[in-house]
Amino acid sequence: MTPPDFHLTERLGPLILSAPHPGRGLPDAMAGRMTPAGRRQLDADHHVHALYDFAEAIGATTLTAQWSRYVVDLNRSPDDQPLYPGQFGSGLVPTETFDGETLYLDGETPGRDEVAARVARYWRPYHEALARLIDATRRRHGYCLVWDCHSIAPVAPRLFEGRLSDLNLGSFDGRACPAALAKAVLEAIPAEAPYSRVLDGRFKGGFITRQYGRPADGVFALQLELSQAVYLADDASLQVDPARHDRLRPSLRAMIDTFLHEAPRHV
Repeated sequence: MTPPDFHLTERLGPLILSAPHPGRGLPDAMAGRMTPAGRRQLDADHHVHALYDFAEAIGATTLTAQWSRYVVDLNRSPDDQPLYPGQFGSGLVPTETFDGETLYLDGETPGRDEVAARVARYWRPYHEALARLIDATRRRHGYCLVWDCHSIAPVAPRLFEGRLSDLNLGSFDGRACPAALAKAVLEAIPAEAPYSRVLDGRFKGGFITRQYGRPADGVFALQLELSQAVYLADDASLQVDPARHDRLRPSLRAMIDTFLHEAPRHV
């Protein structure tokens, strides 16, 4: 049976939680063309959607991708324009892992026609759903909030130097969300929380934040890139550490609550 492209739970609040990268689904024919590194899928945003287990309590809509980012990256432009020109980027249809391992066996790298077919088959349904949800939310409330949920390994030398901050909030330098609102969201993290944090540092927001964040039209978008060190276990299981999740939850909830409560002042 073919899995769904995404899981959608639509609720009536003004917030949409988008998670484009936790999926690990690979079509059988595609997986057969990939290297062991490709099938391991270490670059997924492992279980990041599960961290927002308070979504129902706040009336937030959740949209969670099921296919792997190796099938097609939902947080990249369909014309594959780089997010950060001059820096390494994995691209619309990645051919290497973040660590530089090859994803495809010899002679199996997707060509231009296959990339276009993947965009039509896997990329467009997610974005059509997200655009529909944003429009419906704006009609209901007069504005819409988009929170793009991401995570990444704390050290990825090809992507950034040194160790990543624990909580990386991106507003596309204020173009996807008013700067004062983004600043308030970051400052909502309790001072005693044991996390480093930054606004519009290495991660300023990907395609989803940049495409859909339109403050002049009442759509405010933020991307939170979490270091996986703040919620995954230290072993190789890539599973959520319950104690770390419990420690992180108040900070996540404070950020989200501030986004919800402060946004109407900026409409």
